[in-house]
Amino acid sequence: MKADNLNNNPRIIISGGGTGGHIFPAISIANALRELRPGADILFVGAEGRMEMQRVPNAGYRIIGLPVAGFDRKHLWKNVAVLIKLFRSQWKARKIIRQFRPQAAVGVGGYASGPTLKTAGMMGIPTLIQEQNSYAGVTNKLLAKKARKICVAYEGMERFFPADRIILTGNPVRQDLLNSSVTHEEAVKHFNLNPEKKVVLILGGSLGARTINQTLSENLSLIKGHPEIQFIWQTGKIYIKQVHEAIQTFTGQAVHNNRVSSLPNLYFSDFITDMAAAYKAADLVISRAGAGSISEFCLLHKPVILVPSPNVAEDHQTQNALALVNKEAAIYVKDAECMEKLLPTALEIVADNKQLESLSNNIAKLALPDSANIIAREVLKLIENPS
Repeated sequence: MKADNLNNNPRIIISGGGTGGHIFPAISIANALRELRPGADILFVGAEGRMEMQRVPNAGYRIIGLPVAGFDRKHLWKNVAVLIKLFRSQWKARKIIRQFRPQAAVGVGGYASGPTLKTAGMMGIPTLIQEQNSYAGVTNKLLAKKARKICVAYEGMERFFPADRIILTGNPVRQDLLNSSVTHEEAVKHFNLNPEKKVVLILGGSLGARTINQTLSENLSLIKGHPEIQFIWQTGKIYIKQVHEAIQTFTGQAVHNNRVSSLPNLYFSDFITDMAAAYKAADLVISRAGAGSISEFCLLHKPVILVPSPNVAEDHQTQNALALVNKEAAIYVKDAECMEKLLPTALEIVADNKQLESLSNNIAKLALPDSANIIAREVLKLIENPS
């Protein structure tokens, strides 16, 4: 095959996943590659049983799963099976690479990216890693030793990676969020709420956030007592049944179409499909501090209260949150203080137009637009200059 054809129809592996925070950027990079090179042959490599095995095909891309799993940091004896799966995953990754013959491999984080990018690097394939967090994970620090390019979303990442290979790109976000033409009024009405009242959007990631859900479930009286403030609450699929039970117990009413009549200022759902409308409706957001979500808040200029998850490796969500808090671009509530502080803080801030404006202006300064295209161009440069 001629070099021109290789460059016009490049073969690229994109690996990673596990959560929406890894999957959405991966798909955004793939879409950007396809725009730049319509003939690109892109293969995703994910982890068996994880959400990328459904979300990636839905986006129109092929994916192969590896039998990889994360290490159990609390019960080290359980990691014998994990090591076996890791060995099998590396063997399968080698087989995939031999058959597909990629010209570049991209790692976006998540279980599958480790064995895939490590194997690609050992086989002489140029690799690029995308570190989404302000505190680099163990896997990416290891992969960086062989990576040709390291795309990051925060300044000061030289403490983790070789400075000469770092590119500050930001995190790619879902393009539909940026392209939405829906108005604030239309967005609020989409959730059957009143456009003349303030809206707080509560997110817990694609799987849900236990502490945030418990806090709202046990403080429904506070929501009912502030009818001038409205709430859009994404519970996550794991917690929707518990939330339904809590609301039915509190109101004595059955849930109908994600509402109960005695709490007209509350809309709740396990998963919000139209996130563009949810963001447009929101005057204030409550969220975990995943890197992908933070990038969305920056690009959309959304005032946000961050409640970092304590259950993530290297406590990177707290580091993400503090990177914004130190620039007065977000409010931080500790997970352990959520029950006591979260709702009172939210009610105070959403009623303060001056503080909302200040948070919006400050978070907008941290936005890094066009991330997916920048990363896609770097991938193509690796293919054009493989040595």
